[in-house]
Amino acid sequence: MASAGKCPAKPRRVLFIVENLPSPFDRRVWQEATTLRDAGYLVSIICPTGKGYEKKFEVVEDIHIHRHDLPLEAEGAIGYALEYSAALFWEFALAWKVFFSRGFDAIHACNPPDLIFLVGGFFKLFLGKKFLFDHHDINPELYEAKFGRRDFFYRLMLWCEKLTFKTASVSIATNESYKRIAIGRGGMHPDNVFVVRSGPKLDRLRIVPPVAALKKGRKHLVGYVGVMGRQEGIDLLLYAARHVIQAMRRDDVQFALVGGGTSLAEMRQLAKDLGVADHVTFTGRVPDRELLDVLNTADVCVNPDVANEMNDKSTMNKIMEYMALGKPVVQFDLAEGRFSAQEASVYARKNDPRHLAELIVELLDDPARRKRMGEFGRNRVENELEWEYEAPKLLAAYDRLFR
Repeated sequence: MASAGKCPAKPRRVLFIVENLPSPFDRRVWQEATTLRDAGYLVSIICPTGKGYEKKFEVVEDIHIHRHDLPLEAEGAIGYALEYSAALFWEFALAWKVFFSRGFDAIHACNPPDLIFLVGGFFKLFLGKKFLFDHHDINPELYEAKFGRRDFFYRLMLWCEKLTFKTASVSIATNESYKRIAIGRGGMHPDNVFVVRSGPKLDRLRIVPPVAALKKGRKHLVGYVGVMGRQEGIDLLLYAARHVIQAMRRDDVQFALVGGGTSLAEMRQLAKDLGVADHVTFTGRVPDRELLDVLNTADVCVNPDVANEMNDKSTMNKIMEYMALGKPVVQFDLAEGRFSAQEASVYARKNDPRHLAELIVELLDDPARRKRMGEFGRNRVENELEWEYEAPKLLAAYDRLFR
């Protein structure tokens, strides 16, 4: 047997399948893929195209990336059905392409959605390939957060989730909450579930000088990076911004929101309707350098994720990215958010934009406290949460998979 984290003389070959983000833009997937490559695995990826990632095939740092188009960015039941059907078609087609060219010994499936087991299960059943499930999002809870109901589709997602875990020999959870779901709802043996957190890489999240122009002539900048979707609470953040600017009469605060998503146009319109558009910059999806400029310039970073069952159990990458850059965080009081940030954050009452606003202003007016919180967060990332501490856990999962 090979030593931990090392491939045998003949390199193992791994095929990642990702439905919702292009590589290498998806930071978690890219960190996992490069970690396996560095350990001697041959890595291929199937993923969708995206802005800045339009090539259908390219080799990046010895990793073969096969991309496919999606018909639209889904919103609503019909939209998701079209997106997932198209994705499954291309995932099957490109998996065969990889099979007959570079080959693969294992499929590493990254949800959402919980449908990639159809591809992995086929190759496992008929061709003896391994199947590993990388549990990025709890899909039934995600559906409930988006649509506010537990109907037929919610039960269908529970069924797909169970089949995904049943098909997988090994699963990876992003935190202990997800591990409990894999064991409880998924029926997996605890020895086959590995917690691999989405730790940031400090060589990417560099501390660089602030860009004063991003403050639009104002004294303070509040930063946000993430998806512009309903469950991300961007509307709550905009209501908090209105309270800061109008009720608290703080004309010295600018908000910078980095990211794209299905609700971006809607949130831009909401900012206009609330009378805060001049105080809010929506950048859309931007390259890493522009993202780093915003976060390094921000005095406070915010995570307005809606308090619901999904977000309470999910680890948000943005929180650890804020901490990696030494920024104090304001967020609603959620279990995994509190576990990640600890003393690097203050915690607003759940889904209360007024309290969120008050805590933002409280930190803006206390630079010494901001400094202490930022140092705590940076030290926690450097000593506990950085990707270098998670990479061995990923390799241990693969040792288990091929054992």
